[in-house]
Amino acid sequence: MNLQKEVTEIKERNKKVEADKAWETSWSRKLVIAVLTYAVIVIFFYFADLPKPFVNSIVPTLGFVLSTLTLTWFKKLWIKITYKK
Repeated sequence: MNLQKEVTEIKERNKKVEADKAWETSWSRKLVIAVLTYAVIVIFFYFADLPKPFVNSIVPTLGFVLSTLTLTWFKKLWIKITYKK
């Protein structure tokens, strides 16, 4: 009986881990990050009295989003170099 409970707990944990991984790699997450980044930069530019905060906030937001998209590639490269056997 105890073994069955442990198996059930492991299966539930695995579902949670799979859901977390799916969220981490989803386009929904990337879109949310991009929108929130843009909003924060617009607010900063607006209160810093910089010109055209809505337009000028696009460049740093795109830079941030591009950097997050390339992290997967760099992660794979890092693992390949660091853990080569």
